[in-house]
Amino acid sequence: MNKKKEILILGFALFSMFFGAGNLLFPPSVGVAVGKEWFQAGLGFFLTGIGLPLLGILAFTKVGSLDEFANKVSNRFNTIYSTILILVIGPLFAIPRTGSTTFEMGVLPLFPNSNPTVIAIVTSVVFFGITLFLVLNESSITDILGKFLTPIILTILSLITILGITSDLGTPVDSVINGNPFSYGFVSGYQTMDALASVLFGVIIIRGLEGKGVTDTNEQKSFLSNAGFIAAIGLGFIYLSLIYLGAQISSIKGLTTAQTTLTLAQLTLGNVGKIAFGICVAAACLTTSVGLVALASEWFSKLTKISYKKIAFGICVFSTILSVAGLDYIIGLSIPVLVILYPVTIVLILLNILGVKSHIVFKAVVTITLIVSIAETLKINLDFIPLAKAGFPWILPALITFILTLFVKESKISINKNA
Repeated sequence: MNKKKEILILGFALFSMFFGAGNLLFPPSVGVAVGKEWFQAGLGFFLTGIGLPLLGILAFTKVGSLDEFANKVSNRFNTIYSTILILVIGPLFAIPRTGSTTFEMGVLPLFPNSNPTVIAIVTSVVFFGITLFLVLNESSITDILGKFLTPIILTILSLITILGITSDLGTPVDSVINGNPFSYGFVSGYQTMDALASVLFGVIIIRGLEGKGVTDTNEQKSFLSNAGFIAAIGLGFIYLSLIYLGAQISSIKGLTTAQTTLTLAQLTLGNVGKIAFGICVAAACLTTSVGLVALASEWFSKLTKISYKKIAFGICVFSTILSVAGLDYIIGLSIPVLVILYPVTIVLILLNILGVKSHIVFKAVVTITLIVSIAETLKINLDFIPLAKAGFPWILPALITFILTLFVKESKISINKNA
């Protein structure tokens, strides 16, 4: 085996897994919101958009499967957590978001004078009709689309970046956010949902390595860390470039999330480039939608014993309805859930990477993180906790709980794994 070649291939594979339409939508909007403070926000976005997903995959060198990821809290918690995870990156938010993105970036620019509500309904019905067909027929069309679309989008994106940097798009204005730009970028990175997805497809990477004879844990870490560096370079270039370009047009007010990216495409490539970019993103959304519907259908079919086809049909119908509500509406709905789910996912990733064996540590740290995150979502004043004003009230309580529970011997406490 040529290790360098395999690492390069794995690096591109990781990049492709994390790269999607959402990765193009949110960085420019962050840049618009923070204006002159785009670099600080970019660093925060970089951590959640790149650092956490890579750590999520590394965590699977420790656990090996989704069934083992949170079972040290309890088997029941692991099932509930995994189910919520799949709902979030599935029918509740991520799948409908692909339909809304397709409408706003791929279809609406083609029919600027039409009734947007009618076009949105037609787009959603057609989009999820095609998704259902591909899911049920296991077509290779999505593989073909994914293989050719990513290079096309990256080429267009590179042109936008180069032309945007070398031309005068505008001047960054003062930030319109209330708070720390770093924490704003960090929390905004939740919207990519890549860290959540890494928990689900990390095991695929590990199995792929095992299929090539890489079974040693340390060697798997070596492959993943080096490949992760390659993926991080590509994603980091995209994120920081788009956040910077978004900051350049921060004086333009009233742009929606999709309109921000399209505006950049139009300012650099003109109307033709904007439309071509929108179509590419729409096609990329289709491949994402098919993959997520298949994943969610398989999970809930196993969980409920309802047939795979019936669940896929139900998910597509539900997603059709929700996607019509619009991209920004779906994003708004997802924020409270992600504010709760992300901190819990972060501590689970870190505990698994550290190789913590104690069920007590897992239960205590996850519980305190969950309580603080729920309190934050309910707008309870947590300013008395250090880092709360920066947007991270859960960090210190989780750290203190971790340190204290390390000294508790598990044998002294009765643990019900099925609790």
